[in-house]
Amino acid sequence: MTHAGGYIADPRVRAIEWLPWALAVLGYFVAPTYLPLGSYVLTMILFALSLDLILGYGGIITLGHSAYFGTGAYTAGLLAVHLTGEPLLGLLAGTLAAALLGLATGLIILRTQGLALLMLTLAIGSLCLEIANKASGWTGGADGLGGFTMQPILGLFKFDFYGRTAYVYCLAVLFACWWLVRRLVYSPFGASLTGVRENGVRMRAVGAPVYQRLVISYTISAALAGLAGALLTQTTQFVGLKVLGFELSGELMVMLILGGVGRIYGAFVGPLAYLVAQDYLAKEFPEYWYFGIGAMLVLVVMFARGGILGIIDGAIDRLRRMRS
Repeated sequence: MTHAGGYIADPRVRAIEWLPWALAVLGYFVAPTYLPLGSYVLTMILFALSLDLILGYGGIITLGHSAYFGTGAYTAGLLAVHLTGEPLLGLLAGTLAAALLGLATGLIILRTQGLALLMLTLAIGSLCLEIANKASGWTGGADGLGGFTMQPILGLFKFDFYGRTAYVYCLAVLFACWWLVRRLVYSPFGASLTGVRENGVRMRAVGAPVYQRLVISYTISAALAGLAGALLTQTTQFVGLKVLGFELSGELMVMLILGGVGRIYGAFVGPLAYLVAQDYLAKEFPEYWYFGIGAMLVLVVMFARGGILGIIDGAIDRLRRMRS
């Protein structure tokens, strides 16, 4: 049960919450030709989940979340090029690198609010992009970083051309992260984080460590974003400057708004809707697909304040009222 403001009173997993996982498993069998796209969707869901933790629950607005995604991506890529292509070690390295960057930057930028905070997050993303571009001897610059091969997962499961291993790998990592975020959001820490979002002044008045809560959540969010970036590098075996760009941060924000901010599963619905629509519109209307995405976003924002999940909730409420 969820109270107003996002505080979750009942932490038990409801039956409906297993539906996305059942559909993901079903997709492995019924759409084998779309598994590479499916792997990318799962990675972006994890990326959106990391943003939802700070935006939807902590109220931290950012336009530079790609900095942590790109840090994880490049860390995993550089590790594979120069040391080892062991996937789990690469995930750990990418996660830790992004977490350290998130902690270092969060300690500074979270002392500000509003426009200043927004501009600082944008500046961090721009700085990371420029550093990666200038360090072309390591990162490949505009040409990207490639030429490496990932080892089999646990020494058993090789990455195949059809994307089967990559899909299952992404799904397993996403499930573990979903479980972690869900436990976090449903905990007293998550409740206090929601309180900070709703009224930070009041939370300080009752003695809550607001700044520490925000720094911790920001670091966890950065770590999850880095994990998603490392996952993308390993499943595509390539990393380019786009992973650090402002465009990716903007797309991520659009995805989350489409799905529904501060609802956990908005991070599932939004990327899926956005990327499927992008794939279809880019094929059918290659010159105007951005218009279609923009129109979809405008309609959702105008008529569904809670995103696509808000539309679904509204329809369910109307059906309940009709029955009663």
